[in-house]
Amino acid sequence: MSFELDDVRRLTGPNLLSDEPGAIIDVFFTDVAPELVLECWKKHLYHCQVSLGSDYAWPSNSYARIFEGGASFSISAPMDLLYSACDLAELAWDLCVAELSLRVERSPSVYMLPRLAALKETIIEERNPRLLAFMEEARSHKVVCLVDDDEISLGMGLKSKTWAIDKFPEPATVDWQQYDSIPLALVTGTNGKSTSVRLAAEIAKAASFNAGVTSTDFIKVGDSIIDEGDYSGPGGARMLLRDTRTEMAFLEVARGGLLRRGLPVQYANVALVTNVASDHLGQYGINTVEEIATVKTMVSKAIPEGNDFSKGTLVLNADDPMLVEESLKLNVPICWFSEDHNHPLIQQALSRKEPCVFVKDGILTYSHEQQISMGNVADVPMTVNGTAKHNIQNALGVIGLTKALSISDEHIRQGLMRFSSNAEDNPGRGNIYDVNGITVVIDFAHNRHSMQAIVDMASNMPANAKHVMFSHAGDRSDQAICEVADAVSKLNPKTYMLTEIEKYLRGRELQEISLLVKNHLLKSGITESNIMLANDPLDGTRKIFERAKAGDLILLFVLSEREKVQELINSY
Repeated sequence: MSFELDDVRRLTGPNLLSDEPGAIIDVFFTDVAPELVLECWKKHLYHCQVSLGSDYAWPSNSYARIFEGGASFSISAPMDLLYSACDLAELAWDLCVAELSLRVERSPSVYMLPRLAALKETIIEERNPRLLAFMEEARSHKVVCLVDDDEISLGMGLKSKTWAIDKFPEPATVDWQQYDSIPLALVTGTNGKSTSVRLAAEIAKAASFNAGVTSTDFIKVGDSIIDEGDYSGPGGARMLLRDTRTEMAFLEVARGGLLRRGLPVQYANVALVTNVASDHLGQYGINTVEEIATVKTMVSKAIPEGNDFSKGTLVLNADDPMLVEESLKLNVPICWFSEDHNHPLIQQALSRKEPCVFVKDGILTYSHEQQISMGNVADVPMTVNGTAKHNIQNALGVIGLTKALSISDEHIRQGLMRFSSNAEDNPGRGNIYDVNGITVVIDFAHNRHSMQAIVDMASNMPANAKHVMFSHAGDRSDQAICEVADAVSKLNPKTYMLTEIEKYLRGRELQEISLLVKNHLLKSGITESNIMLANDPLDGTRKIFERAKAGDLILLFVLSEREKVQELINSY
């Protein structure tokens, strides 16, 4: 019998286990029934709350999710006591482990008295009834209130105001009518998130909105990048929604942020799920693609239940079987999109005169009361003459998303035609260069699903010979790493350039991944002379250019040093 506490963290919004803020612990255990562990944890949670007494404890609910080899346990808490809730959940776990490990009943007080005293001190320091009263007043006025450790704000974007967490006004002095929401969209999925929010922002720009974007690369308002880095979590969302220049917001909502903190907002006008594929398995107790689908569709919690599309819309990919299956659990208005206008869900939507988006006779088409052409697929720059199938899907999803925000057909068409697969519009996503007669494609793709999409695009691009550079993060399984190599091999490249990425080793040794892939390729029948190793992506780019000739195609999967690689290509 073994026990391990993997993580303890705050939940600041609707999350996988509940719609309430609070705290969550992820735990691992072996040789013990999960039901017994849950029962024991809940028992000690109750004892701790009783021992705290009414002056310190708070009304709460507990939740649990069992997965193979462990579980996630959570407890609800008011927004001013999230750190205390973390301590309480962890204390109950430690008491649970002590009891189950010793296999005897012991009085909880033997273990918990010193920590209960410390927890009471934490509760005294953290408790902020004035903050809760302010948040409740905002709710009563139907005004969005965003809170973190440092700041509190009312409203969104150009209709917002932000104060330091200890300097917000008394509710009676607030002119509540001056604070309001702005059109807001959430975008998630395994692949295509960043491309989708960027395309949506370009369409909003065509409609004369100063749109804001959060993504895994940067946070941006209009043409101004506020900061670079991964802003796909709630922190990036708050930063963008507090920027008074923001008139419409597109939030990339990544899996990690959803599982670490929950949704960044309680309500959105529209949410888009691009697709679901195997990636990041084994983190936060998410071990299957089916479970990833459940995580991604968490964004539906921001959409009001029912079938009123005027109150909110969830845009889903009908070509993704996992999302179709997951949709059966949801009770929100769904706008389906598909590359096939004969798809049963598209036909169903058409018969019901519900919103849907599809390709018919090579035309991007939106339908609600009537069918509307949004342009020829091959004419939309991001589809690369129709060869980039993944970007056809992205375009379809974004059409559904922007229509849900009431952006006009003409402005959607303009945005689609303005947005290209270049480093300016969509850095790191299918960027295409012509270098002295050599076609070069750069992409950030890092899992089999996304890499296969780029390989499919490249397979339709003419070339005398093709050369591919790729690498992997060390926290993927050996099988997942080899599957990526299999996806690349379908292009039948002349060169397999395997690069090291030291900052993404994540527990592996240098060259361990490259040698694993090399051996796999050799066993697959690839000639050793076609396989090369590089110290990093920049080194790999130099070496691959030495082998390529005019008329060839170079495909660079660049997980790091993307800017340096692009500078090198520009120098060529």
